[in-house]
Amino acid sequence: MTTQTPPTGPSPLPNTDEPDTFESPETPETPDAIENPGTLQSPGTVEVLRYSAFTTDPAGGNPAGVVLDAEGLDDARMLAVAAEVGYSETAFITAHDAAARRYRLRYFSPRAEVAFCGHATIATAVALAARTGTGELLFDTPVGEIRVGTALVDGLVRATLTSVPAHSRPAENSTQVEPVLRALRWTRADLDDSLPPHIAFGGNDHLVLGVRSRAQLAALDYDFDALHDIMRHHGWTTVHLVHRAASDRLDFHARDPFPVGGVVEDPATGAAAAAFGGYLRALGLVTEPLRVHIRQGEDMGRPSDLYVDLHPDDPRVRVSGQAVPLPAQGR
Repeated sequence: MTTQTPPTGPSPLPNTDEPDTFESPETPETPDAIENPGTLQSPGTVEVLRYSAFTTDPAGGNPAGVVLDAEGLDDARMLAVAAEVGYSETAFITAHDAAARRYRLRYFSPRAEVAFCGHATIATAVALAARTGTGELLFDTPVGEIRVGTALVDGLVRATLTSVPAHSRPAENSTQVEPVLRALRWTRADLDDSLPPHIAFGGNDHLVLGVRSRAQLAALDYDFDALHDIMRHHGWTTVHLVHRAASDRLDFHARDPFPVGGVVEDPATGAAAAAFGGYLRALGLVTEPLRVHIRQGEDMGRPSDLYVDLHPDDPRVRVSGQAVPLPAQGR
């Protein structure tokens, strides 16, 4: 993953009210516990756990930093830690109620706070399950409550997040689609007419573009600065580029440029997967309960698998995946 040097002094989001005190949870003996050899000591003795989400192989998936005790960190310190870690996002637990298994969670990219991050949510849930046992967790995030179920599957913890209600609307051609196509060095002819451009929301906004050719997707080479400026102007978190594997099934390859976070590309983007679920519902493709498979990160050497469960009567989207600790040398 390539990162850019973060600028100084991003505008932090306002703090929410924090409870005065929280008791530190005990760490019980649990058969579901996983050791994480990839713990980092960031300057200032902030302990950062490192997991790769949406994979069972540390060489795949999307790496995320996880700070389980960030109650004493201010916005500037969390941003500095995220910048030093260098992953697309690091998650910070800033308050907790251990008995209720409820946690306040914030996310920072190397450049700024992010309202919601799916892969860091999955990584945090797996890290907590390793210490407190599997079951349901509740995260209070800047976009609202996110419930995450965890369970042990074949010796690894699988986590399923339930998004806020997802929705989608057509993108505007001249001010949104065409500038992005120029930054991607694509043309309108490269797009799949059966997957019209949309702005999809599943906690934050993503521009969804369907591309006709798998080879075109694999050869992605975009103008970082131009796409950054467009995305920042419109408030998009990523551009979710997808190729449908076959017309008779909902299996997709995806790539997600993330220049606004200071990262060229995400190997797995749970927030975009949730938004994409709302997109598929908006297109009328969800007429019965179904599961969508998204293969991401393959073209950058970090293959990831995201599973998206949809129901025609529920605007929320469930995104599932596993996460594994990263070895110390994998930083």
